[in-house]
Amino acid sequence: MRPGRLHADEPDTGTALVRRLVAARFPAWADLPVEPVATAGTSNAVYRLGTGMSVRLPRTAGAALDVDKEHTWLPRLAPLLPAAVPLPLGRGEAAEGYPWPWSVHSWLEGERPAVGHLARPELLAADLAAFTAALHRVGIAGGPPAYRSEPLASRDARTRAALAHLADAIDTRAATAAWEAALRAPDHRGPAVWIHADLQPGNLLVTGDRLAGVIDFGCLGLGDPAVDLIAAWYVLPAAARSVFRAGLDADDAAWARGRGWALSVALLELEYYRETHPVMAAAARRVIGEVLADDAGGCAAAR
Repeated sequence: MRPGRLHADEPDTGTALVRRLVAARFPAWADLPVEPVATAGTSNAVYRLGTGMSVRLPRTAGAALDVDKEHTWLPRLAPLLPAAVPLPLGRGEAAEGYPWPWSVHSWLEGERPAVGHLARPELLAADLAAFTAALHRVGIAGGPPAYRSEPLASRDARTRAALAHLADAIDTRAATAAWEAALRAPDHRGPAVWIHADLQPGNLLVTGDRLAGVIDFGCLGLGDPAVDLIAAWYVLPAAARSVFRAGLDADDAAWARGRGWALSVALLELEYYRETHPVMAAAARRVIGEVLADDAGGCAAAR
């Protein structure tokens, strides 16, 4: 792994490259300023273009596959959702030594939520529930499978491998017990619905404690609605989770699967990024701690 890279196959990027790409593909924007955006994201290098646009350069070949999906589906979904989402404004091709498609999106104003320091987290919980419920209700047919569309049980081997690799970092006995409890939850029996599948703090924008926008739809697609419940542990404190749960009318089985999804995703993130991405690793540790501290019975009673 080269220094400063998150992935083994990640190409070099930078403002000079972005200027060359934009000038060649979108000459009308060639004179706009370009600034790197500090982000905890791991799929795209993001640069602000002028004041109203962002340039997204996929960091991996897999992330590059999401460019077409976002250009196809975000314009159709955006009018149906109660919070702003970025709209694709242009698509670039491999050029200037950069190997994959890339895109220009509209810029959304807002700040990342200060997890653990929200003055009124119940407001964000209610807004998140409204956004997520609206997305789950979308009736547009023909969508692709979400990045996390598999049944929770199919992640068992990968999750246990991560647990084995993290024996020196977390309470793996407690984490294993929590994971096995989630696996006992019944599977989703309804139709797959539209899910964001990555409702983490880095993909949310807030104004104060209210949801202003949702970004980074690379995981978007059809799947189990319980996947989007990861926001309960990734974003919200324990006291606000009942508001989020009530807004989505999540039953005990869905809540248990959501808790399992949050744990599995965080374990795999901590295993992968513990040496290369301190911000992501710290967030994953916090989520694991939130899941293990969560009293599942108490949450069910508070529903």
